[in-house]
Amino acid sequence: MTAETPADPELPRGVALAWGVAADPQRGPKREMSIERIVDAAVEIADAEGLAAVSMSRVAQSLGYTTMSLYRYVTAKDDLLVLMQERGTGLPPEPDPELDPADWRGRLRALGRAQLAIHREHPWLLDIPIQGTPVTPNNLAWMDAMLAALADAPLDEDERVAVILLVTGQLRWQSTIERSYEVAAGAAGIDPQAIDDGRSAILDAFVTSDDYPALRRAVDAGVFATGEDPFAFGLERVLDGVADYLAKRAAGGRPAPPPRDDDAPEVASDKRVREARKGVREAEKRLRDARKVERQAVREARARHRDR
Repeated sequence: MTAETPADPELPRGVALAWGVAADPQRGPKREMSIERIVDAAVEIADAEGLAAVSMSRVAQSLGYTTMSLYRYVTAKDDLLVLMQERGTGLPPEPDPELDPADWRGRLRALGRAQLAIHREHPWLLDIPIQGTPVTPNNLAWMDAMLAALADAPLDEDERVAVILLVTGQLRWQSTIERSYEVAAGAAGIDPQAIDDGRSAILDAFVTSDDYPALRRAVDAGVFATGEDPFAFGLERVLDGVADYLAKRAAGGRPAPPPRDDDAPEVASDKRVREARKGVREAEKRLRDARKVERQAVREARARHRDR
């Protein structure tokens, strides 16, 4: 090996298993045991009961083996989570042949719908911590598909990556909120729409034009009862922003980059920061108390005026 040739990276076992380059176990309890069966069983448990229900012992029990027998194939639960994520994520859909390859917006939107569908099928995927740039085959295939959707856009490679981070962030936020509704509705034994209906009734009863004038206008407009899908709106506005950026790039300009975190003013000291934050919290509390007294005074004044 020459000095210029990089050494092969040492892969965590879960990643090596995902790529199919890990050594097979030298011995196992029975021929029927395999990594594929272990992952299938773990995914089935997570789909039915959530990620918290998945443990090495629970997976082994579902397969009819001892916990120690699993460790001959998957040496740690973290490795199992990597393989579960890979299985649950799957491969991205092939590009719609009816879409123009230059239609980056339509292609990203289609990939976004597919990603949302995966999160609805396997909501536990949202519970697996994000640990940097993905390095397993299926996750990389999704990244590649989204970058390919932007291949004809007048962007640098770093800008393309930044765009897909923006879009996937919006999609993940939508999936997280939708999943929260499903969990709350399931716990209460009601339809998810009933949650919004109940909250709308509370807002209608307690949000007054005196206390919350702007919010009251939104309530009266039916925003919280029959409003349009805010997530679909949000994704389209994200894509609008990308389109505006592309238009400026195509015209030969390039907007100034956002400030970096290291451009932020230096913090003087932890103690001074804590003291300043404490002062802000105390000031906010005094402001809330003052507004409460003001609202009460207004209500009493109006009541006296009506009694005259």
